[in-house]
Amino acid sequence: MILLKLAISSLYNRRASAFLTLFTIAVSVMLLLSIERVRVDAKSSFSNTISGTDLIVGARTGDIQLLLSSVFRIGHANNGVSWQSYQYIKQQRGVNWTIPLSLGDSHKGQAVLGTSADYFQHYKFAKKQQLRFSQGRAFAHLNEVVLGAQVAAKLGYSLGDSIVISHGMGNTSFHHHDDNPFTVVGILDATGTPVDKTLHIPLAAIELIHSGNHTSHEHEHEQHDDLTGEPKQITAFLVGFDSPLYTLQVRRNINQYKPEALLAIMPGVTLRELWEMLTIVEKILLLFSIVVVLVSLLGMLTTLLASLNQRRRELAILRSVGARPWHLFTLISIESLLITFLGCLVGCGLFYLLMSLATGYLQSNAGITITIAMLSSYELVLIGAIMAAGFIVGLIPATRAYFYSLSDGMSIKI
Repeated sequence: MILLKLAISSLYNRRASAFLTLFTIAVSVMLLLSIERVRVDAKSSFSNTISGTDLIVGARTGDIQLLLSSVFRIGHANNGVSWQSYQYIKQQRGVNWTIPLSLGDSHKGQAVLGTSADYFQHYKFAKKQQLRFSQGRAFAHLNEVVLGAQVAAKLGYSLGDSIVISHGMGNTSFHHHDDNPFTVVGILDATGTPVDKTLHIPLAAIELIHSGNHTSHEHEHEQHDDLTGEPKQITAFLVGFDSPLYTLQVRRNINQYKPEALLAIMPGVTLRELWEMLTIVEKILLLFSIVVVLVSLLGMLTTLLASLNQRRRELAILRSVGARPWHLFTLISIESLLITFLGCLVGCGLFYLLMSLATGYLQSNAGITITIAMLSSYELVLIGAIMAAGFIVGLIPATRAYFYSLSDGMSIKI
């Protein structure tokens, strides 16, 4: 207890250098915990993008390319699926529901998705959560559009606003369908998925605007049953089965489908494959944060060694009043442990502050839902490892203090 009080007093007397060392460790701890939390929650958000869907079917490309184009709206499919093939597979034994997807249009850089009303009933995300409306309802006429949460917030749209769809993806559009405006009738709750950045219109409206017909006047009376239509082809479609037992069998049949070159993927499996491709990024981020922690601990070592050289007389006086060499060893060890412990404590506080400030940004811009919760067991292990490393680093100046002699400390050097 006496040595602890002495260590605290000693650090207080050298509070400027001690605070800088402590702050460096705190920042490194904050960085390490933040990278780990974002990594875990990004993986979770990635996996939660689509849930409850047994198969995604599209033109034969690669598994990951089909997943990225149909679910994440990244890239585009070179070919589509014919309507005849879609209808044939839809009628297969065990199929409970299907959701047709038609991509290729945009609005001010945001993807436009043509689909059926079943999309709002069967599309699920994040452990089978259904889509919910923050305002309005699903489309019921061909000239109606439902906005994702981020589209509405970013572009400032509200119910009743009129918008024009453009042909082509991204910010560069090749043709604006000015003669076919859509009315906003619904805005979805935020999901943290690409749904937030998507405009949803009836599948039949896609075909009509591309054929040059008017959706706003001629077909305004069209009701729910006519919202799908019979397009020549669609980009892809989602499939849900009565039982998971049908999944592998139907998938094999689709992949061997002779009338058309099709590909059926299981989204959960493909998501895991995609994440495995990104493990190198995980490792680089973890290595970067570990290097920052090591640099901060080396900074603490440099500070302790530098101060130790100036404290020779102080240590010699302690020896003269009865302190044993192991007392000096313990004193320096306690000081390094205190700095590391306080650095970890402050670092945890900075970590929670950063996460609370960054949650909204990561949710809206990266689709990553950050969980602000107690430290996980792995994060506690990381903190324990930093504490252990701080203790080991502190043994170096402590060992030097142990071997300082009374005469060395009291001698006058000129």
